[in-house]
Amino acid sequence: MGYKLLTCGECAVTVEFSREMDPHAGKAAVGLAGELRRRETTGIYEIIPTYRSVTICFDPLTISYKAVKRLISNCMRCRHTEAREKNVRRFFLPVCYGGSYGMDLNDIAQRTGLDPREVVRRHISREYPINMIGFLPGFPYLTGMDSTIAVPRLENPREKIPAGSVGIGGEQTGVYPIDSPGGWRLIGRTPVRLYDPDRTPPVLYNAGDWIRFYPVSEQEYFRIEAAVAAGTYTVETEEV
Repeated sequence: MGYKLLTCGECAVTVEFSREMDPHAGKAAVGLAGELRRRETTGIYEIIPTYRSVTICFDPLTISYKAVKRLISNCMRCRHTEAREKNVRRFFLPVCYGGSYGMDLNDIAQRTGLDPREVVRRHISREYPINMIGFLPGFPYLTGMDSTIAVPRLENPREKIPAGSVGIGGEQTGVYPIDSPGGWRLIGRTPVRLYDPDRTPPVLYNAGDWIRFYPVSEQEYFRIEAAVAAGTYTVETEEV
């Protein structure tokens, strides 16, 4: 796939595959990020894939822009670059939908003309690729949601959204990893800690991984929440 290099000051360069959100560009971005990580090049300290590009942050006192440019070219010639990221995983996240956990579920149902239970059914019927992580540490931007439950963001964002809240913003869905302001409409909440600064690595997943949601009762939510707090809960995962 073709690409364009965009310099970002003296310490970063962006490899742009498309000007639009594009699944092929996203796949190329995740593939390039994976190949760069596998090479573990001295001087490159952060690699950030997005829907359509990869930004590479480097120390110009350790590695030159020309060397980074050459590295990108070599990676793009690698036959595996546009393949999936190494060790891609699917994460199964429990979610308590509706009520105080998903205060906008009924509103979404009214806007879409669906029963709240049908909104939940359509939300859990898909598995979602993590196209990028941003906005907050560990916030996954997920695409592939059923378009019939897509709704616009709130006109007036909330000042505080609880950690673990699952929301819908347009045709995307995502999870707030920490307490935060936000404008996505909330349909549920997971007790799983997506971001923990005391954990290694602190973020549960990577761009290129997948998430599948499944519903749990409030009682089960409390049980998992207690296990998470005690450090005895393990998120169900599988290799993709």
